[in-house]
Amino acid sequence: MRLDLTGTSVLVTGGALGMGRLYAERALREGATHVDLWDRDAERLASTAAELAASAPGARVSTTVVDMGDASAVAAAAEAHLAEHGAPHVLINNAGVVRGALFWEHDVERDVVGTMAINAIGPMVLARTLLPAMLAGGVERRILNVASAAATLSNPRMSVYAASKWALLGWSDSLRLELERTGNGHVRVTTFCPSYISTGMFEGARGPLLTPLMTPEVAVDRAWRAMLAGRPQRLTPWTVGLGKTVRGMLPLAAWDVVADKIFKVYGSMDDFRGRTGAPAGKD
Repeated sequence: MRLDLTGTSVLVTGGALGMGRLYAERALREGATHVDLWDRDAERLASTAAELAASAPGARVSTTVVDMGDASAVAAAAEAHLAEHGAPHVLINNAGVVRGALFWEHDVERDVVGTMAINAIGPMVLARTLLPAMLAGGVERRILNVASAAATLSNPRMSVYAASKWALLGWSDSLRLELERTGNGHVRVTTFCPSYISTGMFEGARGPLLTPLMTPEVAVDRAWRAMLAGRPQRLTPWTVGLGKTVRGMLPLAAWDVVADKIFKVYGSMDDFRGRTGAPAGKD
């Protein structure tokens, strides 16, 4: 059942720029009457909200300044959202960070704890706080959790990022099953696992074999359509699913050769710089 967004409310984390902004634009174009943008960048958030509101007369665009890595702040912001706006019809857990470096080059607090908090714990806390209200009344609702192809394959220089997205994927799909098995299928969960996207977040990364960097517009369109349809997962492009399947069929030593020498996965982060343009692990 495809969700009709007419008259609905949508909450987007990481909504100040990039894919978060694109999700918000899509929601407004398709009839949502309220979009709440969450981000820790207050200045950019306000600017984006003003531009979106001007493009959609009659719709309401609100903002919440919050660090998704601060679990207490996320829970408090979610409670405030429920008190002021009620349960969202669509929750998009889009906010994320990436650190591309050898594991022993990661800073423990910023890179290890920070990445796990923003990419995995924050979405869980937000969903946990909102879910009781989202479940009430039997209204069709959606949760889109933005994971990564890194949640399906190990990759050098992505150890902590991959760990955070593996955690997100495992939680997200388990949540989907719990909702279905408890008669709460009106709230459907979609996990989105894209390969590299040209948002600047992965500046310097090279797409593996037959896997060019996707534009944010293409990625958002694929995630969006899967979410509205209530699909459990969307792996994209097709090579992500292929890699996952081949890895499951081969002995690990054989897969390492295929991933490194044929698919070129293991060298894809060698020249990673990220949005700052700094060398890997040195921003």
